[in-house]
Amino acid sequence: MTGLKILGIVGMPGSGKSVAADVGKTIGFSIVVMGNAVREEAARRGLKLTPTNLGRVMIEMREEEGAAVVAKRSIAKLAGGSGGPIIIEGVRSLAEVEEFRKHYPTFELLSIHASPKTRFRRIFKRGRSDDSMNRHTFALRDERELMVGLGSAIVMADHIINGEGTLTQFKKRVRTFLEEYLRE
Repeated sequence: MTGLKILGIVGMPGSGKSVAADVGKTIGFSIVVMGNAVREEAARRGLKLTPTNLGRVMIEMREEEGAAVVAKRSIAKLAGGSGGPIIIEGVRSLAEVEEFRKHYPTFELLSIHASPKTRFRRIFKRGRSDDSMNRHTFALRDERELMVGLGSAIVMADHIINGEGTLTQFKKRVRTFLEEYLRE
């Protein structure tokens, strides 16, 4: 699997990870969303998908099964893939990065950065059930994400994309990056 292209995407909530993954999908990437492992676990536990419940489940999973649990569950979803390029959306810690690199030595990490003001506006507009709908829950979610190691993963990324500007501008930056990444 040495030539397999696997790109993790890391960023604070609302930075543009899902949009970047969607752009990747249009040019042939398969997508694995790490947050789905937490959503599936919350549903298995019979919990409503709220920011508070998902945050608690995310932390409990890591306490019960180790810091790389979500990466391990995501790797299980990669088995039997097409062999084409893959985006893993939502890397949260260096432990997860290490887990991916242990299985996929070609794994690289892309960080998407956007300001808190931009991220809050996006989260408020998209209105997912697990999104923060006020500044207080937004700040709590950021703190929780940083607590599990998101900041360390962001600063250790192999690549960085600016998530500010219009949606069209951002998608163009992502597409340009991903096309270049595939040519490498």
